[in-house]
Amino acid sequence: MANRLAQESSPYLLQHADNPVEWYAWDEDALARAQEENKPILLSIGYAACHWCHVMAHESFEDPETAEIMNRHFVNVKVDREERPDLDSIYMNAVVAMTGRGGWPMTVFLTPEGHAFYGGTYFPKEPRYQMPSFKQVLGSVAQAWETRQEEIVENAQGMSRQLGQRLGLRGQEGSLQPALLDQALQTLHRNFEPVYGGFGGAPKFPPSMALEFLLRIFHERGDNEALRMAEHTLEWMWRGGMYDHLGGGFARYSTDEQWLVPHFEKMLYDNALLSRVYLHAWQVTGRPLYRRVVEETLDWVVREMRHDDGGFYSSLDADSEGEEGKFYVWQTEEIRAVLDDEETATLFLRYYDVTEQGNWEGKNILHAEEPLAEVAAELGLEEEEARERLAKARERLYRVRAERIWPGLDDKVLTAWNGLMLAAFAEAGQILDRPDYTRVALDNATFLYETMRTENGRLLRTWKEGNEAKYNGYLEDYAYLADGLLALYQNTFDERWFRWAHDLVQMMLAHFLDEGEGGFFDTSDDHEDLIHRPKDVQDNAVPSGNALATAVLLRLSLYTGDGRYWDVAEKTLSAMVGAMAQYPTGFAQWLCDALFVMSEPREVAIVGDLQGEDTQTLLEVIFEAYRPHLVVAAGEEIDPETQPVDLLHNRPQVDGRATAFVCRQFVCNRPVTEPVALREQLAGAE
Repeated sequence: MANRLAQESSPYLLQHADNPVEWYAWDEDALARAQEENKPILLSIGYAACHWCHVMAHESFEDPETAEIMNRHFVNVKVDREERPDLDSIYMNAVVAMTGRGGWPMTVFLTPEGHAFYGGTYFPKEPRYQMPSFKQVLGSVAQAWETRQEEIVENAQGMSRQLGQRLGLRGQEGSLQPALLDQALQTLHRNFEPVYGGFGGAPKFPPSMALEFLLRIFHERGDNEALRMAEHTLEWMWRGGMYDHLGGGFARYSTDEQWLVPHFEKMLYDNALLSRVYLHAWQVTGRPLYRRVVEETLDWVVREMRHDDGGFYSSLDADSEGEEGKFYVWQTEEIRAVLDDEETATLFLRYYDVTEQGNWEGKNILHAEEPLAEVAAELGLEEEEARERLAKARERLYRVRAERIWPGLDDKVLTAWNGLMLAAFAEAGQILDRPDYTRVALDNATFLYETMRTENGRLLRTWKEGNEAKYNGYLEDYAYLADGLLALYQNTFDERWFRWAHDLVQMMLAHFLDEGEGGFFDTSDDHEDLIHRPKDVQDNAVPSGNALATAVLLRLSLYTGDGRYWDVAEKTLSAMVGAMAQYPTGFAQWLCDALFVMSEPREVAIVGDLQGEDTQTLLEVIFEAYRPHLVVAAGEEIDPETQPVDLLHNRPQVDGRATAFVCRQFVCNRPVTEPVALREQLAGAE
């Protein structure tokens, strides 16, 4: 019989609805039962695309004998970390404090009041990997609760107090000086892996925000070494098996230093961040490869990760038919059967390193170890002919692969992750002159506006078709979505998106700001009471909510002239100086924010008919180059009482023509109407 999780909407929780475990979702019923029966809570946290979550589920949660022990001694609670990042953050910090490491699946034992007293990640069915079996852990914890309950409760409460005291911004305030950037760059260079790129050894995660920082440093300083590190990493990430050479998009991370063998799950957030990095690299270098990666990645999202109403899904699983990566790997004979042209098959096998023995567990992960020019020359082909043959071969193989059994799709829509992808489509639509991408961005923003808000305009976290959106929005939901809306405004210059971004920032300041310590809490002031109120400042796979909130405040200050936004952002940044300098890969979004402040960013106002040729010509000048430290507003002369973008106020057109104002802190150069003059002013600003 199905357990209580059958009533949930999360695909991850639904994966466990038929377990013999008497699972609860995290709710009042579970907490009340634990207190009434004086039973510890067994909290299991994971997510739908998590391979080892599936392994532990098959080994333990589907096992009647293990389930009987769990049901007898514990109140069992299952949480989707993507829906409840607050619980994930609180209890991950506890597990790391207890064991020195974290990950998913996360297994934590709590007192009935919610204080953690023992935990870990994956526990095997039988003792191995120098770990006890899960049943041994269950027995030991149950016995300890029976015999040492008072001691356990006292220690758990003490650890919760300690963890609560460690929350907040790091260290004393420091000044935003070039020395901060110098130290961060030295650390990145010291940790740079020179052969395949990235920072550090295996496993390798895509360092999206660190690469953004390097591109911005190159833009600001002309630092060729920063550009070299960024390009080398971008090149090898694309070459490796972490990139889906047939369908587009990146897997979560590489298990080896060559980016060859991925953990095959594909997450929306990784692809949002990476598509923007490659887009900016294309702007900086003009390399066609980078544009191709952007378009293949975004086309994959449209094709496989988008609801008909415009929302973006969360992830594709690593597993299909119970095997990790089965959907993506190939045997030589399969490819030869599809590519009946021998010359094309030989080229494809050679270029993507497909062999009889395979490059992973007897099978082949497609990757491009050598440059196409070298492979084409070896086979007596012109490079362009080889490129065209490979493109057609990839299309044919993709169609064949699509007939396989697909990995599981986590089709819930998360506001924060949609905000990241909204920004990617909006920016790509503008920079690549792709109206279809702009349309995708508009549909997404409309969907989020209509679906992910309460009656009073507050955000909700998660939605799945057939269910109402639910859970209070978190700081990252507000910050990520506001960032995406500002990107959409800077594409369409439709003021409704600016208004919504501005409203979200007002709510963020009202409900999340820590007036005492500075920065923002992850949860709102009217959120469910937990053992403490989390405030995460470190960038992980995605920017911390605090770091992106800071970025949004800085840009909004330039649009509105509201100095409070800048003051809150600068105070928050100053508290992070030590962490940024010492741990740049863990605080790379903060570094981008700091560089934005130190770059003396500019505002540009274009006043004119948005459909007019003269206005479009001026806008083309602005977006023809990589200009990360610039905000742009455009529109007709409108009564300041009705125009929400203060940057456009009192900017008259010159001689009735579209006119550009390049400003710093609302102090502007002389207005110009000619593209050449605008280009010169922008060059001077840079």
